[in-house]
Amino acid sequence: YNLARSHPVRDLFFPSSKSKMVKIKAHELRGKKKEDLLKQLSELKEELSQLRVAKVTGGAASKLSKIRIVRKSIARVMTVIHQTQKENLRKFYKKKKYIPLDLRYKKTRAMRRALTTHEKSLKSKKMQKKLRLYPMRKYAVKE
Repeated sequence: YNLARSHPVRDLFFPSSKSKMVKIKAHELRGKKKEDLLKQLSELKEELSQLRVAKVTGGAASKLSKIRIVRKSIARVMTVIHQTQKENLRKFYKKKKYIPLDLRYKKTRAMRRALTTHEKSLKSKKMQKKLRLYPMRKYAVKE
């Protein structure tokens, strides 16, 4: 058996030295600017298209195994872009009266529609009069 040839299973666990299977780490991406991230995203998409062409034309197994890594890297870059965008929007709307629906806390539908603590504590005129005229009775307990 010739080990010099590419083997799909072996290449997954022992990548050859010539293919650079560098996995992009999310914490490394967070420090970068948006322009750099977008540039990296376009490069990764280009690389993915080349790998897919290689797959169709019967490329090496190392290239086929790299497709998954590139796809996951694209997902990581897009996730970081989206998270930073949301974070900046949250900062912008922090002190505003109204917040966009997608930035509000989800909770549940019932919880969102429930009365606030202030609304719960409010009393009608009739209830205020009743409480004033007929206060809670106090009982003394003998020991």
